[in-house]
Amino acid sequence: MCLLCDFKNRSSLSATPAAPAARAKPREGVWSARRAFLLAGAASAAAVAVPATAQVDVGRSSSMRQLVPAAELEKAAAQQYSQMMAEARSQGALVGDNNAQLRRLRAMAKRLIPHSEPWNDRAKDWRWEVNLINSPQINAFCMPGGKIAFYTGILDKLRLTDDESAMIMGHEMAHALREHARERLAKTQATGMGLGILSQMLGLGDLGNVAANLGTQLLSLRFSREDETEADLVGLELAARSAFQPAASVSLWQKMAQASGNGGPAFLSTHPTGPDRIQQLQANVPKVQGLYEQAKRG
Repeated sequence: MCLLCDFKNRSSLSATPAAPAARAKPREGVWSARRAFLLAGAASAAAVAVPATAQVDVGRSSSMRQLVPAAELEKAAAQQYSQMMAEARSQGALVGDNNAQLRRLRAMAKRLIPHSEPWNDRAKDWRWEVNLINSPQINAFCMPGGKIAFYTGILDKLRLTDDESAMIMGHEMAHALREHARERLAKTQATGMGLGILSQMLGLGDLGNVAANLGTQLLSLRFSREDETEADLVGLELAARSAFQPAASVSLWQKMAQASGNGGPAFLSTHPTGPDRIQQLQANVPKVQGLYEQAKRG
């Protein structure tokens, strides 16, 4: 289900394509390519910046993500998501639109999505989707471009409240909004490819094709500790602005910590928990409490 159409009509503004980077002259060699690469990264570093009204402090996103084209990554994510949903449907595991749990999740998304654009301008054009897969896995994700899925296991086994479920959704949305997958892929590929082909990278060579050849990488990426902290805090603020109780972020991760001792849920393989994470959330709950109270008053 695409949720974008449920919001106020907006004029669709296509982003103006960036002018292709000038190719380095043969005599200038690698260092010219490197200089052009650094300038291009610096010029685009503010593409995903922190909103001026943000109450949490996460800093700017890394300019490294610019090495993987956002549009290509989002296209690949949409294709992979569509394939996953088709496979779940063929196995009778895709929950129908009338399911009560799915309706609740989609209602949460309708509250959260309007607050996403300040965190990433591209989000206004995303075709958001929320689906539920009948599986005992304790897992949930949001792919680049706003493709969200929950597994029934995470709702049932952890006995999540709506506030806690919204914290998971906000957290996963934050990964997409802060473009963590794009950054991870760029850093991984750039490390392996080396400086010698930077000129090709500037022309959207091998790195430009990374997004189109992802396979199952998007769901197996391991985000850094900094990525997880950003997603926790941005998700916390998104949820608070959507009138979900901030303290639910703490109770959620307490439940996750308890579940980690029972077989290691899939969710925790890419979202490790621990006392530091919970303490950091506890420290940030007061920062967004006013946003929650304001949202509750409507």
